[in-house]
Amino acid sequence: MSENNDNQPKGNLLKRCMQNIQYCISGVWDDTRTLWSVKAMKILNLSVRSFLDRDLQIRASSLTYSTVLAIVPALAMLFAIGRGFGFQNLLQSELFRYFPAQRQALETAFTYVDNYLSQASQGIFIGIGLIFLMWTLISLMSNVEDTFNHVWGLTTKRSLQRKFTDYTALFLLLPVLMVCSAGISIFMSDAVQEVFEGDLLTPVMQRLLSLMPTVISWFIFTAAYYLIPNTKVKFSGAVFAGILCGTVFQGLQWLFVSGQVYVSKYNAIYGSFAFLPLLLVWLQLSWLIALSGVVLTYSWQNFDNFAHREKAQDVSPSYSNRLAIAILSVAANRFKRHEPALTRTEVLRDCGIPAVMADDLLNRLQRARLLSVIVTQDKNGGETAYQPAYDPDDLTLNTAINALTNLGNKDFLPAADERFSDLAKCLDALRGQQQAAVPDIVLSELAATTLNDKK
Repeated sequence: MSENNDNQPKGNLLKRCMQNIQYCISGVWDDTRTLWSVKAMKILNLSVRSFLDRDLQIRASSLTYSTVLAIVPALAMLFAIGRGFGFQNLLQSELFRYFPAQRQALETAFTYVDNYLSQASQGIFIGIGLIFLMWTLISLMSNVEDTFNHVWGLTTKRSLQRKFTDYTALFLLLPVLMVCSAGISIFMSDAVQEVFEGDLLTPVMQRLLSLMPTVISWFIFTAAYYLIPNTKVKFSGAVFAGILCGTVFQGLQWLFVSGQVYVSKYNAIYGSFAFLPLLLVWLQLSWLIALSGVVLTYSWQNFDNFAHREKAQDVSPSYSNRLAIAILSVAANRFKRHEPALTRTEVLRDCGIPAVMADDLLNRLQRARLLSVIVTQDKNGGETAYQPAYDPDDLTLNTAINALTNLGNKDFLPAADERFSDLAKCLDALRGQQQAAVPDIVLSELAATTLNDKK
């Protein structure tokens, strides 16, 4: 009898554990409470799902390869700009301070950079070298942007012109920002020593100054999560992910620095190339941290809409077309009112369509040439927006439905098309009769009479 009583609490404990696990995996999406703990669990759940679904391990490996190719050209551009302003040595010391775990790799890279710059300044190689340098850097940043957009489920990319101008400006400003941060650190250190000289607060202030690389990491990660994706990102989510991932990145730095005692074992195997496997491991882990932050930012912004994902994967064609026509009508209504073009954020917020469906519907409308893509300026900070590809007074409802229904490849199986040609004619005639029963009105009239607009 006592043995059964002992087993009963164990059984109840196991049952509660299984229930909690099931809640964390799937049950949390049915929880409509607005508690912060429920929101945090949804964000964590969506982050793990998104990380696994998007093959970010493979993409981190791809970015690691691109980074290795771009290390020398990137450093060459930094040092070329640094030499022009006379602060090459300061840039070198700052790089050592930012990446203490890769000091040996940086020293080796600096040797290659000197050779690269000496060759690039002679003869015809200066033109070829400059083209290769710019192509390598733009290719790396383009891969980073494509990966970030992949996490967000975005299909629209920045134009080649915008990539060239934005990335070039970034690499031109980077050495200036590094020098400015170094100057601020030196100024603050001198000020602290002057004000608190001999005071007990001096060690505390020095400790706070030593946190400057961590703060810079927070700023860099936050800026990347907020600016790189080609969509409107919530600043609060970017800040949260930036602080978390910047702290983890600095922890990785400390782990590699404190583990340098084990480098001797690699030296016995790889000799003078011992830094290379450590560099690759460090780059792989760094990119995994960075991509985890992208996933976290995406989950922070879209966890409310994820509950519809299961149903959205099996949505009926008629319901999908209805929602697509609704988005097209909203875009047409805004166009007729001379309002700004419809953005993805407004589709999620104002139309009540979750992100997992909105991205697919906007892509279908774009492929059907019913919506055209533009880039808004000023007000929306360069976010992608959509407007009707035709004048809403000329675009009819049947035309839009036909474009959506016929979207995709067709008539590419000659044997089947020939065998079932009579059936195809019958289906086309039946569909034509069904469409004839519906008044063929222009889209602007449909938007004006059917939308429940408060304006």
